[in-house]
Amino acid sequence: MSHRSFDFAMPAPAAVVFDAFHHHHWRHRWDSLVSATAVEGGAPCPYVGAVTQNAGGGWMRNLSMRTQFVAYDRPRLAAASMLGQSFPFTSWAASMRHKDLDNGQSVLLYTYTFQVGPPPIAWIIRPFVERIFDYQTRKRFGRLRTYLASHAHEITRWQQEQ
Repeated sequence: MSHRSFDFAMPAPAAVVFDAFHHHHWRHRWDSLVSATAVEGGAPCPYVGAVTQNAGGGWMRNLSMRTQFVAYDRPRLAAASMLGQSFPFTSWAASMRHKDLDNGQSVLLYTYTFQVGPPPIAWIIRPFVERIFDYQTRKRFGRLRTYLASHAHEITRWQQEQ
C-alpha cells in the first residue's frame, strides 16, 4: 500500500482554493490531470455520497476513475474513494484539508492512499506508479497555485454572487 501527504501553500483563502478545485467549471481551467470531470446527476460540485466520473488528461487520457465522496465540508475538508478498479489502481482514496493563514493565503494538505495490481506484478509496478503519482500531484497543485495567483479574484467575485 502506498500512502503519502503533501502540504501546498496557496495564494488564496481556503474557501477560494476549495471552490477552484471542487466546482468543475473552475477546475477545467487549470487541471491538466483530468480531461473531464462530472458529478453523476449533474450537480456543479460534489457532496457527501456524490459519485464523480473523472477522465484522465494528456498522456494519462486512458486512466478513468469513478469516485464517491465520503466527506465534503466546505471549505475545510473533502475526501473521496475510488469505486471499482482502474488500472493500475486496485484501490485509491484521497483527502484534501484546507487551513486559512493570517495573510489571506492558505495551506492545502493532500493525503492519498492506494494499492496497485494485479497482485502478481504489484511489487514491480508500485515504485513506478508512486513516482508518477507524486510527480503528477506536485505538478497538479502547482498548476492550481499558479492559476489562483492570477484568478483568485474571479472566484471570489463568483462566490459573492452566489
